[in-house]
This record gives sequence, structure tokens and C-alpha cells, in this order.
Amino acid sequence: MGEGEQDQDDGVVDTLIQLLKEIAAISDFRPMLKKHYCNLSRRLNLLTPLFHEIKDLKHNHAFIPNHTFKAMLHLRDALQSARDILSFGADCSKIFMVLEREQIMSKFYEVTARLEQSLAAISCDQLDISDEVKEQVELVLAQFRRAKGRVDEPDIKLYEDVLSLYNNNSDVATNPAVIRQLAEKLELMGIAELTQESLALHEMVAASGGDPGGRIEKMSMLLKKIKDYVQTENLVYDNNVGGKGHSSKSSKQVTNERNHQTPVIPDDFRCPVSLELMKDPVIVSTGQTYDRSSIEKWLQAGHKTCPKTQQSLTSTVLTPNYVLRSLIEQWCEANGIEPPKRSSNPEPSKSVSAYAPAERSKIQTLLQRLTSGNPEDQRTAAGEIRLLAKRNADNRVAIAEAGAIPLLVGLLSVPDSRTQENAVTALLNLSIYENNKGSIVSSGAIPGIVHVLKKGSMEARENAAATLFSLSVIDENKVTIGASGAIPPLVTLLSEGTQRGKKDAATALFNLCIYQGNKGKAVRAGAVPTLMQLLTEPNGSMVDEALAILAILSSHPDGKAAIGAAEAVPFLVEFIASGSPRNKENAAAVLVHLSSGDQQYLAKARELDVMAPLLDLAQNGTDRGKRKAAQLLERISRFLEQQQQEQEEEQEVEVQTQNELNDAAQPPLITNMDDT
Repeated sequence: MGEGEQDQDDGVVDTLIQLLKEIAAISDFRPMLKKHYCNLSRRLNLLTPLFHEIKDLKHNHAFIPNHTFKAMLHLRDALQSARDILSFGADCSKIFMVLEREQIMSKFYEVTARLEQSLAAISCDQLDISDEVKEQVELVLAQFRRAKGRVDEPDIKLYEDVLSLYNNNSDVATNPAVIRQLAEKLELMGIAELTQESLALHEMVAASGGDPGGRIEKMSMLLKKIKDYVQTENLVYDNNVGGKGHSSKSSKQVTNERNHQTPVIPDDFRCPVSLELMKDPVIVSTGQTYDRSSIEKWLQAGHKTCPKTQQSLTSTVLTPNYVLRSLIEQWCEANGIEPPKRSSNPEPSKSVSAYAPAERSKIQTLLQRLTSGNPEDQRTAAGEIRLLAKRNADNRVAIAEAGAIPLLVGLLSVPDSRTQENAVTALLNLSIYENNKGSIVSSGAIPGIVHVLKKGSMEARENAAATLFSLSVIDENKVTIGASGAIPPLVTLLSEGTQRGKKDAATALFNLCIYQGNKGKAVRAGAVPTLMQLLTEPNGSMVDEALAILAILSSHPDGKAAIGAAEAVPFLVEFIASGSPRNKENAAAVLVHLSSGDQQYLAKARELDVMAPLLDLAQNGTDRGKRKAAQLLERISRFLEQQQQEQEEEQEVEVQTQNELNDAAQPPLITNMDDT
């Protein structure tokens, strides 16, 4: 091996040691997959002595086989991936980890396999290293191999309950016992935990370039529901002051304590700059939280770094920390302190220095091109606004304030398909910012979006569906969108779209049909046959969505009739028997609505041996699944009793009729011999 290769070899060993040091420093993993992360970290830490001994060999000019050097290169890449996964496991949103467990574990197992493969390729027997280290490496390899064949059962109940709250399932959203259980399992009962989860979601927004999409927005709404419940039930405890545990003090005890001592402000509630109780906590791009007035003064003074971490700020946008703000208000109320009053400027998404003159000038130039009347200028300008709006929240505020929304709405009906696509996607990206949703609807965008949904390119149609879902998060918009004729083209997209298009259409339809008035429109648009078709697709990729929408439509008389006409009962019984927990629940819910006042569906389900699956669901299903199964079992029991009673009555009638026939068949008695 030449001198250059020798230096390169030393560099690889140093990198491996440094990576292992960084991995050892990562701790405090999220509870959902904590065992997996801890095991991986522990196994990798056992490898540190190996590379220290290899480094000593290099210093003594010992020979390192070329294939071992190549194996170390592969191991370096695998360790980098492992470090990223472990960092993710320590900092990621707990809610995200529950919802995306399968995807996360798939990456985890993939990295584990790479580590095992590259470590096995290092020929320890050909290296002059100690027997203890060799045994340690063999131990790590054996543990990696065992880990490949071991798959832990996930907490299905936790996943299903989080998913229900994520999808705004009313049965879960209004069930305090379920929400409390979620808060406890997710360990979101304390100030620090709730704040950390809020910051984790904010980091996901930052990592997406400020384009979180509807999923992270829904996760934030889910977190707010948990936080609101925890606060409403007075379950919040202060990790820094009161220790871990729920407050069991009565209001009288708290009042007496207040009279004797001034409460200590939790560190999480103090601004790192002013050290005072925060009035309006906001998050900067590094993930740190400050009081708005303090950080704005810092920025106005010309600073471009985070005061606490000294990292450069990638953006001057200030994102409100709603969770922490609510927790501060709750703490103040519990301790008899006047809640801090926020500044009169309610603008939630920008700081005083958020938009440089050059940025404002660029946006104004793009708006001028939108109004130029030149199709090429309009198309490219709409495309640039689309990208700007995707990039970060700061841009979404600036673009809307500059007056872009009405101009983009005007482009939805132009003949050029690419311009349509850019315009509707720009509106989609702008709608991610909550305050822009109302502006988009009030600008008359809904008819134009529906036009694109009907006539646009496939990508434009998909983005139009996603935009309608984003806007329909606001309840009053559900009515407006439903009345605009959006539902029939959404059903069409559900039938003929790409996989992504079908998902977008299904999500929009589900959200719109929460409003009772839209259910009949969906049924008349042919949603039920389309949904039934999705239930029978070979890949089954849309089963979850199809059953969820059918469960909503079945509560409408027209929906019930259409599902009955589609002969859905065999499919429902099949999903009750062998579907996922959520699919079992939704299939049972559909059958409950079908059988309400119509016993033919109960009879059909019983013929298809539904009793055993229903009994299992009643014992082991989700909370909602248990309730639906219990309803069906009760109805089937009443149905069987009624059948038994009818059979007994029929038998009595038959016996009576037979007796009468027998009486009529007897010859008359001879009472007078003269008659012979």
C-alpha cells in the first residue's frame, strides 16, 4: 500500500472513531422505538476499541488488507446513516414516529443490515488485534444477525388511536379517556414534553423547506387537541418545578399555597434573552423559542444568529409557539398570576425584518408579469411564485400580502394547461398558511379550482384536489366547496387518477363528507360504486380510505341505499374477519348503518359466518370497533329471537290447521240404527 493510500487509510479510521463518538453522544430516544435505538447505539459503542487498535496498528506500520480497507469504507457510510437515524430517534416528533412506524423501521432494518454486512467483511483474524476485541466484534455481529430475524409487535392500539385523532374521527376526538391514554403513552403530559413535541414538528417544517404539506399541519392540530385536553383537565405538570406526576391538589390547597409563597417561573417559560416570563413565545429557524419582543430587538440590531446557540439563522421568520403560549397561560391561571398580554401586532408569521427590499421587489416584479397579458410571462411568473410559496412560511405571507392571490385565481381559467397547473399549485402552497385559506376562498378561487379539477392536466387535477382538502379544513368552506360542484370531479379522480391522485381525492372527499349536506352529493356522483371497486383492487392500496368514506356515507339514507344495492355485505364481513383494526371498525360501522331498520343485511351477514369475527372484534377491537360489534351482536340476537318467535307462531298455526283438517276428515258418528 502506497504512502497516499496509507494516509487515506488513517483518515478512514479516524472518521470511524469520530462517528462512533458522535453516536455515543446521542441519547434520550423517543419512547415509541426506544429499545431499538438503544440497542443499536449500545452495539455500535462496542466497536470503538476495534478501531483504536487498528489505528495503533497503522502507527506501527502493520499491514492492513485491501479488502478490509474497502470494508471500512462501507462501514463508514453505514455509520453515517446510523448516526442520522439515531439523531432522528432522539429529536423526531413522537406523533410522526407512531404514524410512520413501518417506514421508520424499514429504514432502521436496512441500516442494520448494511452495518452487519460491512462489519463482517472486516477480517479480524488477519489483523493483530486482541482476542477480547475479536470476541466483542463477534458478539456485535451475532446481535446484528439476531436482530434481523426479530420483529417486535407494534402497539396497534396506540397507532389506531393516534390515526383516529389525526383523521379527526369524532368518536376518538370526543372521548376524553382515549385522549388521556394517548397523552400518557406518548409522554406528552408535561410542559417540557409538549414544548419539545411542538419544536420537533417545527423542525420538520424547517427540514421540508417550509413546505410541510397537509400531513404535518394535521399533526400539529392533533398535538393541539392533546394539549387542550391536558390543560382542560388540569393534568399538566411542570417538569422543572413539580416533578413528574399529575397534580392532585385541590383549588383550595393551591390558593393557600399562593398566599404563602410566590411561584417560581419554570425555566421553559422564561425568554433566554430577557429571562422574563414570555408574553408571545416564537420559534426561530434553529428551533429555539424566544419572546417576540426580545428576538425582534435582537434582529433589528443587525444580528443574524440565534442568541442561544450562535447558529446562523437561515430565515428571519418567527413562528408562533402556540403550545407553549397556552401552557404559560394555563400556568398563570393555576398560580393566580395575570396572564401576560401579547403585543398589539398579531401577525403570526413574520418579524419586523422578515422581508428585505430585494425580496419585496422580486415579488412585485413577478406580480407585474402575472398581469402582463403575455402567456409566457404569466406561465413562468406563476411557476416562480409556486416555488417561492413552497420554500417557506415567510414567503407565503409576503406573496399573499403583495396581492398575488386574486391574480393567481384569474389564471385558473386560462387555456394554457401549464399556467393552470402553476397557478393552482401556487394556491395550494399558499393555503398551507392558515390565514391565507380565507383569502383564497374570499377571492373566488373555488370555482376556478373546480374548473382545473375537471379540465386540467393530471398533475393539476391532483393538486386541485389537494388544495380543496387544505381549504376544507375550515368547516364553513366544506359547505362552499360542496356547493361549487367539486364532488363529482373528485369522484372521477378517485376512479381514474394516479395513486397519488386517488389519495388526494379520497382525502378531500372524506373531509368534505363530514358535512352532512355533501354526503348525498357524493352518492349521486357515483362515489359508492367507485369505492367498492377500490375495495377489490389487487394491491389493496386504497382499502383504508375507501372503507373510511363508506363509513361516513352509510349514515346518509342515499348512501345506505347505494351501499346495499352494491351488495357490499360479503366484503364487509371479509374485512371484519381479516382486515386491519381500523378497517374492521369501519366495516362494522357500515354494517351497523345498513342493518338499521333492515334485517335482510343481518341475515346475509349471519349466513356468511360473521358471528365469530364480531365476537373477536367486540373483545379485541378498537374502542369504536368494540361498540359497533356490540351493536351488531345485539341486533343479530334480537333478529334470531324474532325469527324463533315467528317460527314458533308458524308451528302453532300449522298444528292448529292440521288439527282442523283432521277433524274434517273423520266420518260422522252413527247414532240411529234405523239410518242403516
